[in-house]
Amino acid sequence: MTESPALPACPVETTLMLIGDKWKVLIVRELLGGTKRFGELQRGVGHVSQKVLTQQLRAMEADGLVHREVFAEVPPRVEYSLTDLGRSLAPVMDALKVWGEGFKALRQA
Repeated sequence: MTESPALPACPVETTLMLIGDKWKVLIVRELLGGTKRFGELQRGVGHVSQKVLTQQLRAMEADGLVHREVFAEVPPRVEYSLTDLGRSLAPVMDALKVWGEGFKALRQA
């Protein structure tokens, strides 16, 4: 078994290491709404390429945030959902939303 790299001493840095990428945050946002197929995720996230979305999903799966389920159908169906660890990011996402709304209100005032 490969040893995991040491985590940063700062917990904020650890969080940013896991979800600091723009696409990862948007993937979490989409999956907090429930299980999604790849195409649904891509539409929900926005202007992300298939390659980048695949890379981000693989990284998030490796970090234990996302669960990927493949169904033995023709054609194969793949669904993505948040793990319990991924769902534990809900309060973080809520805080980001509230802050963003407040910022937008200040800018429009």
